[in-house]
Amino acid sequence: MQEQPNNKLHGITLETILTELVAKYGWPELGYRIRINCFLEDPSIKSSLKFLRKTDWARKKVEELYLKGK
Repeated sequence: MQEQPNNKLHGITLETILTELVAKYGWPELGYRIRINCFLEDPSIKSSLKFLRKTDWARKKVEELYLKGK
């Protein structure tokens, strides 16, 4: 595996990031902070991961919120 010393998210899966954010904020607060329907209407880890893996701008917002909280 290639070293990525400047990538703070290296080795952290999107599922881990999302799970930690949901545990920290809960779905309602997460949906308020990042206005994405998959967080607001019948949210689940599985459906959110599916959306985030296809949508770069949304994934970037989730990663930024995660890093801001660290």
